Amino acid sequence: MLGQGRRVALTLVSLLLLLWHEATTIEVPQDPKIQQDLKQPPTIVKQSVKDYIVDPRDNIIIECEAKGNPVPTFTWRRNGKFFNIGKDPRVTMRKRSGTLEIGFRSGGRPEDYEGEYQCFAENDLGIALSNKILLRVSKAPLWPKEVLEPVLVTEGSPLVLTCNPPPGLPPPFTFWMNSGMTPIPQDKRVSMGVNGDLYFSNVMAQDAHTDYSCNARFLFTHTIQQKNPFTLKVQTNTPYNETSYNASDPYGGRKVAETTPTFLSPSGTESSKMVLRDEKLLLECIAAGLPTPTIKWFKKGGDLPGRKVKFENFNKTLKIVSVSEEDAGSYVCMANNRLGSIRHTIFVEVKAAPYWLDKPTDLVLAPDENGRLVCRANGNPKPTIQWLVNGQLIESSPPNPSRQVLGDTIIFRSVQMGSSAVYQCNASNQHGYLLANAFVSVLDLPPRMLGPKNQLIKVIENNRTFLDCPFFGSPLPELRWFKNGQGSGLDGGQYRVYINGTLEIKRARVEDEGTYTCVASNILGTAENQVRLEVKEPTRIVRAPEHESAVRGSTVLFNCKVKSDPSLPVTVTWTKDDKVLHLGWRLKKDDESLTITNVHEGDEGTYTCTAKSEIDQDSASARLTVLEEASLNPSVSSALPADRPDPPMDLDLSDLLARSVRLTWIPGNDHRSSIKEFLVQFEEDRWEPGRWQNLSTYPGDLNSVILQLAPFVNYQFRVIAINSVGQSQPSRPSPRYRTSGAAPDAIPKDLRGWGSMKDNMEITWEPLLDLERNGPDLQYDVWWRRKDTGEEWNNVTTEGTKHVVHPTNTYVPYEVKIRARNEFGPGPESNLVIGYSGEDKPTDAPTDLRVSKVESTKVNIHWKSVDPDSVLGEFKEYRLYYWRESSMVPGLVVDKEKKTRGFYSTTSEPSAVLTDLVPYSKYKMFMVVANNRFESPPSNTVELNTKEGVPDTPRFFRINRRNLDTLYLEWDKPLEPNGILIGYQLKYLTVNGSRVGRPHLETFFPNATDFTLRLPDRSTRYKFFLSALTQVGAGEVYAVESPHFANEVELTDTSLASPFTPTPPPLVTVPPTTLPPTTISTSTSTAPPTTTSSTTTTTITTTTEATTITTAATTTTTAPVRVTTRRTDQNVLVVPGREIWNLTVEPNSNYANVTWKHNFPAGSSEFVLEFTLDSDKTVKIVPVKQQPPIRVADLIAGAKYHLKVYSHELNNISKNVTFKTAYIDQVDIATQGWFIGLMCAIALIILILLIVCFIKRSRGGKYPVRDKKDLPLDSVDQKDPEGSFDYHSDEDNKPLQGSQTSLDGNVKESDDSLVDYGEGGDGQFNEDGSFIGQYTVKKDKDETEGNESSEATSPVNAIYSLA
Repeated sequence: MLGQGRRVALTLVSLLLLLWHEATTIEVPQDPKIQQDLKQPPTIVKQSVKDYIVDPRDNIIIECEAKGNPVPTFTWRRNGKFFNIGKDPRVTMRKRSGTLEIGFRSGGRPEDYEGEYQCFAENDLGIALSNKILLRVSKAPLWPKEVLEPVLVTEGSPLVLTCNPPPGLPPPFTFWMNSGMTPIPQDKRVSMGVNGDLYFSNVMAQDAHTDYSCNARFLFTHTIQQKNPFTLKVQTNTPYNETSYNASDPYGGRKVAETTPTFLSPSGTESSKMVLRDEKLLLECIAAGLPTPTIKWFKKGGDLPGRKVKFENFNKTLKIVSVSEEDAGSYVCMANNRLGSIRHTIFVEVKAAPYWLDKPTDLVLAPDENGRLVCRANGNPKPTIQWLVNGQLIESSPPNPSRQVLGDTIIFRSVQMGSSAVYQCNASNQHGYLLANAFVSVLDLPPRMLGPKNQLIKVIENNRTFLDCPFFGSPLPELRWFKNGQGSGLDGGQYRVYINGTLEIKRARVEDEGTYTCVASNILGTAENQVRLEVKEPTRIVRAPEHESAVRGSTVLFNCKVKSDPSLPVTVTWTKDDKVLHLGWRLKKDDESLTITNVHEGDEGTYTCTAKSEIDQDSASARLTVLEEASLNPSVSSALPADRPDPPMDLDLSDLLARSVRLTWIPGNDHRSSIKEFLVQFEEDRWEPGRWQNLSTYPGDLNSVILQLAPFVNYQFRVIAINSVGQSQPSRPSPRYRTSGAAPDAIPKDLRGWGSMKDNMEITWEPLLDLERNGPDLQYDVWWRRKDTGEEWNNVTTEGTKHVVHPTNTYVPYEVKIRARNEFGPGPESNLVIGYSGEDKPTDAPTDLRVSKVESTKVNIHWKSVDPDSVLGEFKEYRLYYWRESSMVPGLVVDKEKKTRGFYSTTSEPSAVLTDLVPYSKYKMFMVVANNRFESPPSNTVELNTKEGVPDTPRFFRINRRNLDTLYLEWDKPLEPNGILIGYQLKYLTVNGSRVGRPHLETFFPNATDFTLRLPDRSTRYKFFLSALTQVGAGEVYAVESPHFANEVELTDTSLASPFTPTPPPLVTVPPTTLPPTTISTSTSTAPPTTTSSTTTTTITTTTEATTITTAATTTTTAPVRVTTRRTDQNVLVVPGREIWNLTVEPNSNYANVTWKHNFPAGSSEFVLEFTLDSDKTVKIVPVKQQPPIRVADLIAGAKYHLKVYSHELNNISKNVTFKTAYIDQVDIATQGWFIGLMCAIALIILILLIVCFIKRSRGGKYPVRDKKDLPLDSVDQKDPEGSFDYHSDEDNKPLQGSQTSLDGNVKESDDSLVDYGEGGDGQFNEDGSFIGQYTVKKDKDETEGNESSEATSPVNAIYSLA
């Protein structure tokens, strides 16, 4: 028995230890990138209510929505059985949803679908369940037919008219009305009960009516049903006359017997009522009697809960809206009139359906972590807890060794991948149930950075600053901050790192500027991000505006001189009475002042100057008082102008206490402007004698104040009065008052411990301010001890601000604290601070340095780590020194400068990837381990030879057009051949605008550096792509385009990719997308972005401003990086398989067509084009949401650009290229085909006109038609039958003589149509040659009227005019 008890105790202890070591659940951020890749079991997000009543006139919609990844699928059960939706044509399920829609357009009864429904949402990771939804159809039954006999009652007797409405679903709302549809008046005597019956405490003669009707209103159908009316007849002792009714004597002097109270509802002296928690409690007492009884309520054993209880229905109903357990008990209602009283006790019992105490929540764990699900509920009676997993009872589910069920708790130990599931907790009793889904998701995810990359933060000096670094990973990564890529992690002192990754700098200083790197690491990898911090000077108004009083019509000047950080633009704005000040000819502002001319009464008010930069602002205000003009009236003259007040007088000290004193003074003359405030200043003769400092300000109506003082200071005071004009002169000083001393109140700041040598620790702090000393003989008590050793405190008392602990062991942690003391005693102690002793040179070197997978530009390196104790300091990194010993290309001289690369790893046998090596070269390398101050001895030296790679671009590529028939191409070998050159390949094709011809290919021996191309057509232009060759393949392409004329175009050091660049095979195949080109303007226009759409081109004008970036010289020592990175300049994890390749630029004079290929998912990434102008390093950044190709406009002709294309989300995946725009040459149009064709057409037209002119001159006299000159001519601006118009000047509208009209009656002028010259005309021309004669008349008209005729608008008429 004793052994069994011991085993139980051990089990409980193990369980407690497990719970104590339980890992905190991982909170998954709501970041779209994380959510998109995160596998997640289903979660029910929307469902119909448990008791679901529907309108039979509408379609039935049962909601069930769930989220998860993969997207869940849905099934339903009806009345506990599988509900086959596909077999019922009336039932459909919404897409990507579990919501059911049941339609009755084709027939069917809604009542057939009543029942209990439950939704199941399932994906690969589990199954989630909805509540059991009880579907019922609303019912509005008719009132049963009945014949109601008249009700006969004696006057003064009680009466109950029953309603008994039909049982609808939901129950109807009842009310009483008469035949005129007017509500029955209710009062203390007549009222309706909770059950709908109409109660009369006593009947009066005037109650006799024939139309007491109970009505039932059904909410769903919005219908009202009326019961047959009651007829009420009242028997009286004497006849009743309605006209003799008197409210003070309702019985009209008739003798009606009075009765003691009796209860109509409820009956008897006791009753009971059960109500559920959180529901509404209604207690009712309706009494009969004459006179009408009054109702009062009590609660036995206590008072009624006044805040919750409401009395309704003339105090006959007690109502508690939301019942809780403390509302249970005995409630007493008392009815009394002058004849007596009666009581009724109602025993209220509060039961409760289950309600949550601890609802289970989703649990996200990393592999091998522990966790638990807790499901606690309460109710009355106590609910039972039942666990399910994926919709099955947990007892019947497959066994899981990492899971243990202990009543309302499930404990998980060392969870593994694949054990994700959805657990259901069902808490139920006889009054209801609760069902909750909670998934357990086992997640392993490398660290990811969630914030923006390379963020720039600008802060004001001496302000508290926060640098955010949101991150995520599973297991939860450890985060460390570094500054400028060096030093140990930032924490302690003025730095504080929060659990969410935020770094707090308690007081930003100029020396805190720099690049801060946050590194998140777990067992699966690392991720990092950088934040650049710039500390700026505050924006301050150094010359503020002062209060002014001005005479109407004069000029006022308000000063506002601002001092700010030179790098921050500052805007100065003025407001008047907190409203924007509109400047004009009277109100003018410059950089340092506001001038108001011709002042009038409307200018009076408070003027505020606000200086604002992008990160801070400062403001100052002054009031302008406008005075009347001086006149001959002495009383007016005596009131002008106002002036500064006189200084206060007769300063006196009283109520002298240890830390306070009362100061009293007499105000001086205010000079016609009331005093607004008093400024009290002090001077002390111990620390800064003679310097007056502001103590406090007080309202202008005070002249006696209590001043709060510091201990051990010899004070004297003075007062300055301030009115709207300005400040008075200071008053005479008060007598001196010395406060008594006290122990210090302040704690020394900036306490830290650090080692300046390997065997010491320097403890430093900031001294107290002079006014914080509180007494003489200021000293500091300093304590220190080894951390976590339990040793006693060591302490020392010193007057300095530093203490050196010596000797110490190398790099051990210490706990440090401090307090200040003086001769009056010690002050408060500081919090504990962790400091470290000094570091020493690491003793052990990394061993077994070796390489594997040697490629052309990268190599895998491996080594064995050192014992952490041998680092003798804070482990910073493994530092690899490597250099290029030689090139395997004969005769190539290389730079042997040593470079370094840092790797942070805590595994026993780390590995990393060293990139950016030069192909076909011999390298040497060794490794050391480094702390913050020293490096270890070097490891073994490793030599390696990189493989041959593709060559760089040729050193230059020129095109000379020495004559009109040939192009001369020359180039030079690459600076880095990256292997043995085996030749060059030249690809070229003809270019005509956006159309290209068939490509041609030429190959050359490695010693060839020129090529002559004979042009088949002088106007043909070519584009050339030259690349060098090694055994590996073709190198990067140098692309140029032939010049327009004999101008030689040289693109030096240009490297352009092309369609012929070797294409790396993408890891994820993405089908190519054909899109129209997108034109992007890189100008700095301030116009809002506009998008113009057409069938071929989209134009986007961006408003990004050009930012000038000065790049610092590249150092050979790079910051530490994590392993498995793709680039050396950014230590971030790369999404596997994402690539950008085949970046191609086709430059023109002021624009360039940019294309590239990528395998990013469609719509998942926004690309960024970063242009750097080579001449002044100006950078233009253009975000692009469209897919390539892209046309970039507004470039500078003849300029050299460096283009970088990268993904906005994954900016470590990028491609770089350099190109040069063409010069704007003058085109020789004489060689253009369109120009030659135009000239030929003009010559042909002239020739035809000359021939017609010759014929006209030779035949013009044969057919005189002078008689046609007198014919009138209609208006010439007429529309021809085809809908076209001839437009002429005002002179053209003058009527012409001799013109022939057309068939439709309009004047037909010559329009050079060949029909006008032909023989088969349209009916306008006669056979006798009047066509020619008509033009003869026009010629004569021209000769007669000179320039007044405008008939020579056609080419033919122009020739005749010349003739």
